[in-house]
Amino acid sequence: MALEHGHLNSSLQNAQQAIEKYLKAVIVERDLKFLRTHSIRELVRRLSEQGVIVNIYDDEMDLMDTIYLPSKYPIYSALPNAMPDQAICKDALNIAERVKASVSVILNFKT
Repeated sequence: MALEHGHLNSSLQNAQQAIEKYLKAVIVERDLKFLRTHSIRELVRRLSEQGVIVNIYDDEMDLMDTIYLPSKYPIYSALPNAMPDQAICKDALNIAERVKASVSVILNFKT
């Protein structure tokens, strides 16, 4: 695991990517119009328009959306206004786990 080896930017990027892929899996499985976006908020909005509710809060979507671009090309930090630390990485991974569980229920998968 990236976090255990001190790779904080990678840990954040992996959490963001996991959430993005979980949400896109629901879009594909529900045969909805595919969105070419990396925005967690936009993906959640699209799903909610179709009555699909994913367990993620506004501030968590904001966090994940701030991670994408800087983490793809990090100079110093995957966060735009701060350096990542263990706590924020653990928070991001917990959000990803909760979204995974939510999507698993939506798609009737066993976690």
